Amino acid sequence: MLDLSVMLVAELLATGVIVGFLAGLLGVGGGMMMVPVMTLLLAQRGVEGGLAVKMAIATSMAMIVFTSLSSVRAHHQRGTVRWDIVKALAPGIALGGALASAGLFAILKGSALSLIFAAFVGFSATQMLLNRQPKANRELPGWKGQTLAGVAIGFLYGLVGAGGGFVSVPYMVA
Repeated sequence: MLDLSVMLVAELLATGVIVGFLAGLLGVGGGMMMVPVMTLLLAQRGVEGGLAVKMAIATSMAMIVFTSLSSVRAHHQRGTVRWDIVKALAPGIALGGALASAGLFAILKGSALSLIFAAFVGFSATQMLLNRQPKANRELPGWKGQTLAGVAIGFLYGLVGAGGGFVSVPYMVA
């Protein structure tokens, strides 16, 4: 079991505050910053590297539940949530997340997950650096298309513990 010393709790609190601030300031998901930091903290406490990565990703997914609920509530109060799109994407996102987290995530070694995570962050950073944004010129696909898109979004998120918004927002804009 992990040693939940006062120092670890302080490090996790500081990490949460810094990551939350940077995520809000830069508009990137906290998971992209939290997973590497938590992996490092866990590895420093003797958790094997591959397991530390898996624990960090799983913990990131658990934390995002709470931040997402808070964000949804705030955006709903402003009337900015398209609930019709949520209803179409959500079943696919749930299915994709379950397939990734209960399937491939369980099979892959931590080192492979680290590479997948790094590739995802590298791709996302490149997109931001190049300011690549899809042109808003098409209609959203029908219910089946949105469900399939949701599966892809959920699968990626379930695999790396980050990126639901990084993928779903450009999808909806396009």
